[in-house]
Amino acid sequence: MSSYFTDLAQQYIGGEWRPGTGSWDIIDFNPYDGEKLASITIATVDEVDEAYRAAAAAQKEWAATNPYTRRAVFEKALRLIEDREAEISEVITAELGGTRLKAAFELHLAKEFLRESIHLALRPEGKILPSPIDGKENRLYRVPVGVVGVISPFNFPFLLSIKSVAPALALGNGVVLKPHQNTPIVGGSLVAKIFEEAGLPGGLLNVVITDIAEIGDAFLEHPVPKVISFTGSDKVGRHVATVCASLFKRSILELGGNSALVVLDDADVDYAVDAAVFSRYVHQGQVCMAANRVLVDSSLQAEFTEKFVAKVKSLKVGDPRDLQTVVGPVINSSQADAISGAVEQAIAEGATALVHGSTTDNLVEPTVLTGVPADSSILQQEIFGPVAILMPFEGEEEAVRIVNDTPYGLSGAVHTADIERGVAFAKQIDTGMFHVNDGTVHDEPLVPFGGEKHSGIGRLNGETTIEAFTTQKWISVQHGRSAFPF
Repeated sequence: MSSYFTDLAQQYIGGEWRPGTGSWDIIDFNPYDGEKLASITIATVDEVDEAYRAAAAAQKEWAATNPYTRRAVFEKALRLIEDREAEISEVITAELGGTRLKAAFELHLAKEFLRESIHLALRPEGKILPSPIDGKENRLYRVPVGVVGVISPFNFPFLLSIKSVAPALALGNGVVLKPHQNTPIVGGSLVAKIFEEAGLPGGLLNVVITDIAEIGDAFLEHPVPKVISFTGSDKVGRHVATVCASLFKRSILELGGNSALVVLDDADVDYAVDAAVFSRYVHQGQVCMAANRVLVDSSLQAEFTEKFVAKVKSLKVGDPRDLQTVVGPVINSSQADAISGAVEQAIAEGATALVHGSTTDNLVEPTVLTGVPADSSILQQEIFGPVAILMPFEGEEEAVRIVNDTPYGLSGAVHTADIERGVAFAKQIDTGMFHVNDGTVHDEPLVPFGGEKHSGIGRLNGETTIEAFTTQKWISVQHGRSAFPF
């Protein structure tokens, strides 16, 4: 494992591995034990420029390459991940504090999205459209946008980098990837290494490990990229959207959530408990689709609460390398402090802690709150940590109102014995995704993924990925002669 953190602690620009030329280093720490994993000299504005210029220089030949040839790169990349799954899992655990279960979950999805990218290379289709003008033929071509800038987050960095990088490349684009500074290896240079070994021509994929304190908005404002794919917080997403719009760039924004899992009066309580606990506590709750709020019909409140609390108390907290650990560390101390602060504020405002987990370094034990006042700030924010809020409701109308009472609209779930009742409920919720009799945390290669309200703009996966990373070009051909008025 250690070789990943020594060999890949570099920038990858124009097909070359090299140190950055900045005046300071990003230090990569293991969030569980504080071990220093790597020291990476940051990339400067000049290196961001070099990366984008390299991608632009390599892109045209790549776009002209037969798509059957292009897809061979993704087939090999998939085989490389399969061959090194155990090693990559170790790196995910070390750099993210992800449990073994989480690492397996992330790798499974990453492989699924790579499989889809193999097919994406062949998916763009043109059209011939009729014209009201005699002798005229309208051809509509689907072409790459050129170069895509990708900014990935720290929670699922391998998956969420690949989810944009692989389709953008498969569709004939060049890419510059900026991973989160807490996950520079898993979210950045590891992805580059896999594609390099898979035979991707140099310059097409570049990785710049840096920080806005060094480069400001240079990554967004550079004239080369036509699309910026950003996954992260709504606060930063708002800034990304503003900068991109001012420069007529397209932005694909996958942002935060405040999802709810709803248990109606006819639900299977035991199954709903299992779904709710997973949806809230997977990867320490550091998931945009996580169920911050668990709404339970008042007729089931006592039974559900007893079983939910018991299951939460049984979750093992600790070393993510331990196969029995369910809740490992959050990504850093500022995140741990923010979670603890939000809980203490909610309790001060009148909430009751049915489970009140303690915080030791970056280990934040699970908390379960109930009786949270309607005006408490914790109900309106994304809690990126292992904190669940139980909320009773009286009837579906009130449940719909509570679920929609948030600036976010990403995911959610409802549990009921009547599937069509669940679908009717889901239709009333202002989210991009909603699930009947399941958890809130789902992502699939073919189904459009994205949110409403503050949870993002645009969609990824399947046909929507083609829309995101290509554009349409109209070329008309006049086989006869047009008549002009002068």
